[in-house]
Amino acid sequence: WIEGLTIASIILGVLLGGQLVGVAVSNSLLAINFPIIDTGVDTPAEAAISGLIFIYILAAWFNTRIPHTGVEMRPMPRNKLQLLPDFWRCNSALWQDKLGQISLATTTLFWGVSGNLRYIVLAWSAAALGYSTTQASSLVGVVAIGTAIGAVLASMRMRLDQATSVMPLGIAMGVLVILMNFIDNVWVAAPFLILLGGLGGFLVVPMNALLQHRGHNLMGAGRSIAVQNFNEQACILALGAGYSLSTGLGLSAFAAITGFGVLVAGFMWVIQRWHKSNCIKHKDQVESLLRIARSDKSH
Repeated sequence: WIEGLTIASIILGVLLGGQLVGVAVSNSLLAINFPIIDTGVDTPAEAAISGLIFIYILAAWFNTRIPHTGVEMRPMPRNKLQLLPDFWRCNSALWQDKLGQISLATTTLFWGVSGNLRYIVLAWSAAALGYSTTQASSLVGVVAIGTAIGAVLASMRMRLDQATSVMPLGIAMGVLVILMNFIDNVWVAAPFLILLGGLGGFLVVPMNALLQHRGHNLMGAGRSIAVQNFNEQACILALGAGYSLSTGLGLSAFAAITGFGVLVAGFMWVIQRWHKSNCIKHKDQVESLLRIARSDKSH
């Protein structure tokens, strides 16, 4: 459920951002006056940024309320570069693990694509539906409904050792993304995006659980999360740079949608073939790891 909330927060962040720059919300924020204090907030953009600052402060306060788990904290070295060899060792260990590499590749691809697809959907909404940024962000927020449903269903129906069976859903997601090019009606787009979000939630939740399971067994939860975040953020940056370059060269929103759909379906097919190859070439090792997964009751 934590993974589902994370996905939902990212998607709802787009929805909130679109509303903050909208006329109705920005005018309401600008109408707020404090006695004596001159905030200097005079434009919709400044009002939106002020709203985000408040949200960041609220999030920071939430972090201070997280209880201590009782785990002894190890002191950080003075020279932070001393952490690099240990980090790369952990990164290599997870990529070499026969289940860890599959789950890491899947979650890395998912976050890389989802981190950039929302911007493409904004451009697509303007081109296909004639939507403004505020209207388009509301449409992107619809995905959160499907994501929440998919995440809940996955947590109820999927066991840890079954996580790799959801990979065909990644291929289906790629196909659905391509089919967005043929939608020009909001009443079709809304349920379509709910379905797309549902597939994403059902895909990433068990895969992330498997990744955390293998990471915990190989190096501990903290190092595993660091490796996961590094790979996912690197993928987001790489795909974002590619999208920016392509739009700079004149690529349309429809072409970008097609490219991302092909990318998702193609890479998920490669990852699926990779896992099948592991099951044949490293059968004993994979079966041993799956037995360990079946005995893990914490995921």
